[in-house]
Amino acid sequence: MQLEIGQIYEGCVKSITNYGAFVEVTGEGEPKNVTGMVHISEVADTFVRDIHDVLHEGDTVRVKVIGVNPQGKLSMSIKQASANENASAQSPRKKRDASKPRVYEPKRSVPQSEMSFEDKLLHFKQASEEKICDLRRGSERRGGSRSRRS
Repeated sequence: MQLEIGQIYEGCVKSITNYGAFVEVTGEGEPKNVTGMVHISEVADTFVRDIHDVLHEGDTVRVKVIGVNPQGKLSMSIKQASANENASAQSPRKKRDASKPRVYEPKRSVPQSEMSFEDKLLHFKQASEEKICDLRRGSERRGGSRSRRS
């Protein structure tokens, strides 16, 4: 059975370890089952101290295949599978009009005379922060190459 990366499947938790759970996915009409691992960080949206608090052997879960390593082992995620379901249920994506080409349009700058005081202050703070970051980057590069003499 071939599983596609990015697709969501239903499976059964076969075993649980300290670092994750092994989920067996059965395909419709397929005699062979495929097992992949869900890392403990991919089990829930919140921090999971003990995986036994969230999953139990024999649970049926929905998993998303997120990768295959060079040895052919599958990486799966329960967290991403539930996030995809929630996102699709909350707001259906708007389809892009194919007749309109995708063109980048930069933000149009408002003349200084039409800006409010708060906008001018925000613009000044952003520009000064960028200048300070540029100065720091330049001084860090030069500072490491000099030798110190006493």
